[in-house]
Amino acid sequence: VKSMGDGFMLAFASGHTALLCAIAIQRSFVGYNDENPAEPVLVRMGLHTGEVIREGEDFFGKNVILAARISAKASGGQILVSSIMKELTESQGDLRFGDGREVELKGLAGTASIYPVLWE
Repeated sequence: VKSMGDGFMLAFASGHTALLCAIAIQRSFVGYNDENPAEPVLVRMGLHTGEVIREGEDFFGKNVILAARISAKASGGQILVSSIMKELTESQGDLRFGDGREVELKGLAGTASIYPVLWE
């Protein structure tokens, strides 16, 4: 959808497809890093799903903010997802998730449950 500094926002019609894409990207970086150990690229990703406000080719709203805040909680090479993203995608059986944790997300009240995607 757009880039913001060194970050990117992508939108998918399916949460499952979004997670498969995130995993493929992380695996590509592993290959790159194996060939370039002096300058590894570690990307952190945060995924969430829900209704958004669409204006032209851009997306806005609380669910977009949630995805960005979840991404900020990830470490390099990590994919984190919201509890709703986990619930909607785990039934397919081809994705694995680690133990969840409660976190505060910048600018949002309360806490949120986030889960690491076990992709390695």
